[in-house]
Amino acid sequence: MNEGIRLNRYLAMCGLGARRKVEEIIASGRVKVDGKVVLMPAYRVDEENEVSVDGSPVQPESKVYVVMNKPAGWVCSVSDPFDPVITDLLPEKFRSVRLFPVGRLDRETEGLLILTNDGAFAQEVLHPSRNILREYHALLDREINGKAVKNWLSGIELDGRLLKPSSVRILDREPSGRWVSVVIAEGVKREVRRMAQSLGFEVEVLVRKRIGKMELKELPAGKFVEMSRGELWNAIRSRGSV
Repeated sequence: MNEGIRLNRYLAMCGLGARRKVEEIIASGRVKVDGKVVLMPAYRVDEENEVSVDGSPVQPESKVYVVMNKPAGWVCSVSDPFDPVITDLLPEKFRSVRLFPVGRLDRETEGLLILTNDGAFAQEVLHPSRNILREYHALLDREINGKAVKNWLSGIELDGRLLKPSSVRILDREPSGRWVSVVIAEGVKREVRRMAQSLGFEVEVLVRKRIGKMELKELPAGKFVEMSRGELWNAIRSRGSV
């Protein structure tokens, strides 16, 4: 069979896991194509084939793309034993498509968050080669001056790496001198908060305002909009807003 797509990719599109996991499923003899066990990940299937796993037919999931204004107090996970998770803010119709966050915001951080079940899209958005910048607005516990901003821009060592924000500037909003915009190119866990702490500041409020050129403007906290893949890429690349 020369046409169609590889079986391992087909199973991944059905939401059965990443490549390694679906190849383990194939190797264990749990996958049948048109009633026959197939053990080759490269075996090609198309829409005319009937593919089943453990005796149940499987089909590729439709891809869903959601942009949310994450409120503080919610965890960027699909399950958590202690705290509410952001997928619980979505209607029941989204539960079956297994959405996951594209990059995480910590529990108390607010703002723009993309959720999808499209792993390839998520990897594209997060890959450093894409150079998709993220802008955060942070309320510090006290006023920051130009010298501290310069030190922040010069780079801060976290986890053995020197991390340099693309931009740091003091915002013209109240309380005066305490709001800063920080633009970063790559995501390291609690990066903005930890950089601020290394300079002697605590972050009281942190909001992600921009992903690429997509800005958070009118979407209320806890609300979301659903987009197509094309609409979302256009917003990220061409100054869209929600």
